[in-house]
Amino acid sequence: MKESSGIVDMLVPGLTNLYSVEIVRGVEEVLERTELRLALSLTHDSLQFEQRWLAKVIDGATDGAILVLAHSQSNRLDMLIRNKIPFVVGDHRGELGPDVPSVGATNWLGGCMATEYLLSLGHRRIAIISGDAAQPCSRDRIAGYRAALEDAGIPVDSALIRPGRFAQQTGYEQTIALLDLSEPPTAIFAGSDVQAMGVYAALRARGLSVPDSMSVVGFDDVPIASIIAPALTTVRQPLVEMGRVATTMLLRLIAEEPLDSKRVELTTTLIVRESCMPL
Repeated sequence: MKESSGIVDMLVPGLTNLYSVEIVRGVEEVLERTELRLALSLTHDSLQFEQRWLAKVIDGATDGAILVLAHSQSNRLDMLIRNKIPFVVGDHRGELGPDVPSVGATNWLGGCMATEYLLSLGHRRIAIISGDAAQPCSRDRIAGYRAALEDAGIPVDSALIRPGRFAQQTGYEQTIALLDLSEPPTAIFAGSDVQAMGVYAALRARGLSVPDSMSVVGFDDVPIASIIAPALTTVRQPLVEMGRVATTMLLRLIAEEPLDSKRVELTTTLIVRESCMPL
């Protein structure tokens, strides 16, 4: 076993998104019980920053790395493998090989649950605002949404599927576009709670209220979801637990112990609050 540097590196897109903060919390919880310290780096959603960080990690001293990536990185992850640097990817956004250790959530199930809940309230014109359609988590949530509609015998309307970024601006812009349809939806399933904040803002700008004018469901269950008014019904990703599991996996890799599984998927759950009502 190589000599320890005492450092675990972590790469996240940024800390303005509460999603990343929750994963970092989980990583810190586990590392606090060890002698290792956390070195946190931000990519600001930039591919160049990610590449620069990888070069630094390969050239510098680290015991291992946890990566929450905004882009598909499998070719650069090969650099970590070649340099024998242990790493775990949290909530992968790109295609990963079968040998890449990763932790994620049951996105298909989450998309299905959110849509089934809105269907149970009588909604039939249900829109989904997702992240980049190239990202597996976005595709899985849309697939769950489609499956729930198909199971209910409701045709999927492509005009109600709106990809973008997991950002407030996307939520705002796509909600305005949905409201301008000749037949707007009666419910919106946002791909993240931050997107849902944009949905709320767009509805307010049009003089519409949640849930009287529009039912809204989010995804993630970051702390702000329970504080905003009305409190947001959302699909909970166990983000803190994701950070904990990724760190536990990494510690085993650093100790050169085998993993029980290279891919761990944590269960999503629907948290019902006040942002939806029967049609």
